[in-house]
Amino acid sequence: MVELDVIIKEFVAESGEMLDRLEQDLIALEREPSSPDTLASLFRSLHTIKGAAGFMGLEKLGALAHSGESVLSRLRDGTLAITPAIAGGLLALSDCLRTMLSHVDRTGIEGDIDGAAIVESLERLQDHTPISATAVAPPVLAPADAAPEPASNGHVRVSVGRLDALVNLVGELVIARNAIVRLAGGDGYSALLIPSQRLHAITAQLQEQIMTTRMQPIDHVWSKLPRVVRDAAQQCGKRVRLEMNGRETALDRTLIEAIQAPLTHVVRNCVDHGLETPEQRLAAGKAVEGHLSLRAFHEGGLVTIEVADDGAGVDVAAITRKALERGLVTPEQARGMSEQDAIDLIFLPGLSTAAAVTSLSGRGVGMDVVRTNIEQIGGKVSIHSEPGAGTTVRMRIPLTLAIMTAVLVADGEQCYAIPQANVAEFVRVEADTVADTIDMTGDTAVFDLRGERLPLVGLHAQLTAAPESGSSGSPIAAAGATIVVLQADGRQFGLIVDAVNDTQEIVVKPLGRYLRGTAVFAGATIMGDGQVALILDVAALAANARLRFELRGTDAPRARFAKDEISEPMESLLLCAATDDMRIAFPLSQIARLELFPWSSRPFQTLVHATGGREKAVVVDSILDTVEERAAMVRPDGIGLAGSIVIDGRLTQLVDLDLLCANAARLAAGAGDGKAA
Repeated sequence: MVELDVIIKEFVAESGEMLDRLEQDLIALEREPSSPDTLASLFRSLHTIKGAAGFMGLEKLGALAHSGESVLSRLRDGTLAITPAIAGGLLALSDCLRTMLSHVDRTGIEGDIDGAAIVESLERLQDHTPISATAVAPPVLAPADAAPEPASNGHVRVSVGRLDALVNLVGELVIARNAIVRLAGGDGYSALLIPSQRLHAITAQLQEQIMTTRMQPIDHVWSKLPRVVRDAAQQCGKRVRLEMNGRETALDRTLIEAIQAPLTHVVRNCVDHGLETPEQRLAAGKAVEGHLSLRAFHEGGLVTIEVADDGAGVDVAAITRKALERGLVTPEQARGMSEQDAIDLIFLPGLSTAAAVTSLSGRGVGMDVVRTNIEQIGGKVSIHSEPGAGTTVRMRIPLTLAIMTAVLVADGEQCYAIPQANVAEFVRVEADTVADTIDMTGDTAVFDLRGERLPLVGLHAQLTAAPESGSSGSPIAAAGATIVVLQADGRQFGLIVDAVNDTQEIVVKPLGRYLRGTAVFAGATIMGDGQVALILDVAALAANARLRFELRGTDAPRARFAKDEISEPMESLLLCAATDDMRIAFPLSQIARLELFPWSSRPFQTLVHATGGREKAVVVDSILDTVEERAAMVRPDGIGLAGSIVIDGRLTQLVDLDLLCANAARLAAGAGDGKAA
């Protein structure tokens, strides 16, 4: 019985994949009716489902698939031409097969689902092939948008529950690893140093493999959208060209499931509300075909998904009028709204500008549900629109189940984490340079950073809503300050912190209900010492501070010092890989030579350092490059670490070989004296 259940699950899963491919091929066939490869793929998918259904004794499911094969046969021999009606009939067949498969998955049998109406409609389409003069053309996919490659045979299906358990365990392992590594760096624990390094390496490899098993390309969702666009376009009498970029962008599988419904609704909304009819587009001087674009990419530890159309844009007046009619806002509130505030009314429940209720829209339960669903997974949704040019819906989703590298900063005794991808560099402003490098423009402090004017934000002020303090209204204290240069949405600003502590891999935990509405936090993590650290949302910090980014750029006033007048000298560094995702750099001046060192049948690259008349070797995974960088940096706590700098856009730990060797000698001496480890 257990074996039969496994076979049924395999059949349902494989048949579902075949139906996904069948729907993609049908839409591609509408675009290229004479494509023999597409027809052959359609036949393979449907024939495979029919054969498997016969083997499983599912007669109704097999007969339904056979009726579809009959239509495909006439399309292949040229006695039948593909039309929107025929494509729609075959898509309806796919829907009916999915319903049957769902029932088989739950119960093991086909049930009372009847596909006779589908079979009858397909037979009528074979006998009569009317092509209406007003038939709407199907959406045209961008040329580069091909059907995804079939899955390889080297895959094994693993239960989701087992994957979830493994992810939770590896998250706890990372937290324990961080605690042991921290403990091994203290005095009197020299015996822990080598085991902790080994634990670090094993955990990193395990973590990478486990997280990879949960990652899926966003194409698992996007592959269903051409069908959604096609059906919506035909219902609305519109022509749509769909383009998708970033299909390979990977997400945790739980996020893939969570965004499917919101993304589908946004796409339908763009076709229904965003894009104009062919007649309206011609009158506006646009191409008859509307353009709908989907884009996905990783940015700052988040996944950004953009859905953009080139339609008429949001009608701000109509939205405001509807909100007033429904009592969602008062006249006083409406008069005080900015254009963006009015656009954001779209997210209010019960608001719809549709003239009539249809199967696509009109009930006012759309975008508010989208926002609710995205916010439930810790994401944010925003809408940007330009009259006559189109609308872009942007969804930013945090990797709530990911383990990421973060920079740890301090505000007083409290520790906060910043995603490493948001960190550009560190700057230390000394007390005697504050007056020469900091300006106040209105209520915004601006720092001259190598000729660029950088808006500043005080972390403490943002977290406590306290006014900025410092000389002349500057948030920089009289004793100087540490600035973390952050980047978000293609712009940079400086975050003033008390200290930069270290970089560390952290396990991202979603915020509790009591903190979920806080704008500047994206999640939380548990540090090696058991302390809870909140993860800062860099883009939200910039928005919360209402920074004046327009101060930066070519129109900014001339800086008070030239680039070649900066006091920090350039230094030659050797860039190396410590692990697959960690980079370190060594001053070339401290390296005597490079050697290969064989160990456990594997050659390692070593850096030979001469100190006190003796030579010591440091083993690295690989040597990447030599670079020229400025030596100024912030010194964190750590054995042998001189600080952190940004090289090629990645945070890199700078190792002081003198300090590293001195600490190693101290630990070795302690172990030799028999001190407690």
